[in-house]
Formats: sequence, structure tokens, C-alpha cells
Amino acid sequence: MKKIMTLSLAILLGITVKAQHKLEKIWETDSIINMPESVLPDTKAGILYVSIMGNSADEKDGIGGIGKLDLNGKIIDLDWIHGLNSPKGLAKYGNTLYAADITDVVVIDIPSSKIVRKIPIAGSIFLNDITVSDKGVVYVSDSRTKKIHQIINNKDVVYLENIDGVNGLKAIGKDLYIAGGNKQLLQANEKKELTTIADLPCGGDGIEPIGNGDFVYSCWAGYIYYVHANGKYELLLDSTAEKKNTADIGYDPVKKIIYVPTFFKKSVAAYQLK
Repeated sequence: MKKIMTLSLAILLGITVKAQHKLEKIWETDSIINMPESVLPDTKAGILYVSIMGNSADEKDGIGGIGKLDLNGKIIDLDWIHGLNSPKGLAKYGNTLYAADITDVVVIDIPSSKIVRKIPIAGSIFLNDITVSDKGVVYVSDSRTKKIHQIINNKDVVYLENIDGVNGLKAIGKDLYIAGGNKQLLQANEKKELTTIADLPCGGDGIEPIGNGDFVYSCWAGYIYYVHANGKYELLLDSTAEKKNTADIGYDPVKKIIYVPTFFKKSVAAYQLK
């Protein structure tokens, strides 16, 4: 019996080890994208939207924009939307694309490839990530004022405040998931009550749900983590030795592919999550 139990334990441990997640690179573009900050996949259309900041993260210089790649990393149009400042987070709802652009949320009609409006966010300094709920409610973070703004019917209100290091956002159902606090992944329910999902080694940039309560969590310096629903985490990628950033990632939950904007390295890379 003891031998059987030992063997069973060994098999169980073996399964646990095999179940650890990892990333395998699929492709990476050439270094031709001027400071990409966010990647948003539209798998049905076969498009990756990429926010392109240009020469600065916070200058209103009008040289930023949004480009398009296909799902294999081939350039479709790096000048698809131009005349922005330093766009960062991207979110899509129906045929509308939203971009966080320093102090404005830019609203883009995808079929016509035109900017339909810019929504100035009162008191904002450095808008960073953006997400939209399944009801069309938009949330945008301001990393310097420590606030999250909510936009309904093209008007904004402060939704949450005093969140140190607030950056990545993801609306899921009635909840809002937040990379903020003291290097934490947080959950805000519809009553705005905050719960800590996990404590991480670094502040988050992009957060993407896997679909089973787990998340992929990127840190700008060059780290990507797999975060379990129970708060445990695994390091998936460390590209700091290459000085390759991992900014606001995108994720295809069907094919389990993570898309990584490398910021200063001026490329976008795709990794298979296994």
C-alpha cells in the first residue's frame, strides 16, 4: 500500500509539473513600429490594432496614431489612424474603437476609419489603459491622478480614486479588474468594493483574462506572469536582459496567443501560451 501511495504521489507531482504554463514565441515584427504601447486583437476580422505613441509617452505632439497588423504580424497599415498624441490603451465595442490619448478618450468608427469624437476627461494628466463592459460602459485609468473614470453617453465621472499605480483595466461582467494598488491585481464589484486577487512582484501594465478565473499579467519592464484565481502566480517571460518591454498585452482566448508590444524595441511579438 505504501508503495502504491508513493507511486500515486509521484504521478500527481508529475502532472503538477507538466501543468505549469510557458510561452513559446511564434513571431515578431521588425523594429518599425514607433513605440507601440497596446495591442488589441480582433480575431474575427483578422486584425491586431496597435497604439503607436510616436516619440514620447506624454507629449501632445500630434504624431501618434493607431496601426493595423494581421494575425501573423504582417503590416497592414501603420498609419490607419493618425494625428493623435500618445495613445495607449485600446478597447473595442461593436464597430467602435476607443483609445486613451493623454487627456482625451478618442472614439473611432472602425468601418469608416474616422475619428468621430474626442472626449476630454476632466482633471486628467496621463490616461493609460481603457476597457469597455459588455453594456458599452467605458472605463479609463489615469496613472498620475490615481483615478479611474467611467464614461456613459460620452460623459465622464470619477469611478474610483486613490489607487496607487493604477494602470491596466479589464471589465468582466459587473466587475472591473485593476492592475494597481501596491503591485496588485484587484477586483472592484458593482458596489466599488475592492478585493485583492493577487500580490505581484511588479506593477501591472496589461491584464487579460484566460477565461477560467486566471489572468495573464504584464509588467512594463519586461515580465509576464500567469496569475491563478487563488492568487498564486508563475513567471512566463523575462525579457529584461534584452531590455525588451512588455507593455499592454493583448490575448486571443481561443488560440491562446499573447500579443506583446515591446515599447522602446519598436516591435510586436506573438507568443503561444501552453
